[in-house]
Amino acid sequence: MSPSDFLIIPFDDWVNFLVRDWLVPNFRPFFRAMQVPISVVLNGLDDFLAFVPMVVTTLVFALLAFKYAGRGMAIFTLVGFAFIDMIGLWPETMTTLSMILTSVLFCTIIGVPVGILAARNDLTWKIARPVLDIMQTIPSFVYLVPIVMLFGVGMAPGIIATIIFALPPIIRLTNLGIRNVRTDLIEASTAFGSTPMQMLFELQLPLAMRTILAGLNQTLMLALSMVVITALIGAGGLGLTVNTGLGRLDVGGATAGGVGIVILAIVLDRITQGLGEQKRLETTSLRQTLVSLFKPGAAAPAEAGKAA
Repeated sequence: MSPSDFLIIPFDDWVNFLVRDWLVPNFRPFFRAMQVPISVVLNGLDDFLAFVPMVVTTLVFALLAFKYAGRGMAIFTLVGFAFIDMIGLWPETMTTLSMILTSVLFCTIIGVPVGILAARNDLTWKIARPVLDIMQTIPSFVYLVPIVMLFGVGMAPGIIATIIFALPPIIRLTNLGIRNVRTDLIEASTAFGSTPMQMLFELQLPLAMRTILAGLNQTLMLALSMVVITALIGAGGLGLTVNTGLGRLDVGGATAGGVGIVILAIVLDRITQGLGEQKRLETTSLRQTLVSLFKPGAAAPAEAGKAA
C-alpha cells in the first residue's frame, strides 16, 4: 500500500495550466516588456566590447589583474586573452563577457537592496529564504521551458535565466554581511544620533562590503557556469560554440569554447577576489577606527578641551 493507491495528484497538469494556459495568454506582453532594459544594456555592452580593439581590452584587464591580483595574474591575462584571439574566439568571448556583465549588473541592482531589506526585517528574510533555496536547487533546465514560453528565445531570455540562477548568493551574503556588523558599533552609532540611512550607508555597508563582494564573486561564477546552458535557448557567445561542437561531435571546437570560458572565468574570479581582499583591509582599518572612536571615554578629551 502506498499513498498513490488512494490519491493521484496531477501536479504536472496544474503547472501546465498555470504557465501555458494562464500566464502565457494573459501576461506574455508584460514579460516581454520586462526584457527591454536587459536588451538595451546587453546590446550596448556587446556593441562597445566589439568596437574596442582586442589589444585595448586585453591591456585594461591586465592592468586590473595587476592591481588586484598581482603580476602573475596580469601575465596570465595577457597570455590567455592572446590565446583566445589566436584560436579565433575573440568575438564570442566578448559576447559572453557582455552577457556576464549584464547578468551581474542586474543581479547587483536586485540583490543588494533585497539583501539589505532582508537584513533589516526578519519577516522579509523568512519569506526570501525558501525562495532562494528553490532558486539555488531547482535544475536550470527545468525553468528554461517556462522562460522560453514567457520571454521567447534569444540573448535577453538567456540573461533572465542567468539572473534567476545567479541571484541568490549576493542576496544571502548581503544579508549576512549587514547582520554581522558588530552590535556595539550599531548601538554607539544610534547613541550618536545617526539616522537609519546614515547608519546603513556610513557604517553597515562599508563594514559589510567584503562579504557583499564575496557574494558578487559567487554570482559572477554562477553566471559563467550558466552561459553554456543558455545557448540552448538562443544565447550566443562561447556557450554556443560549446553546444555546436557537442551537437556535431566536434571535440576540438567544444574544447576551444570550454578553454575560452575557463580563461575568462579565472581572470574575472581573481580580479573580484583581489578587490574583495582590498576591501577586507579597508574594512579592518575602518572597524578599528570606529572602535577607537566609540569606546567609552573617547570623547572625553575633546569635551575637556572645549571646556578649557
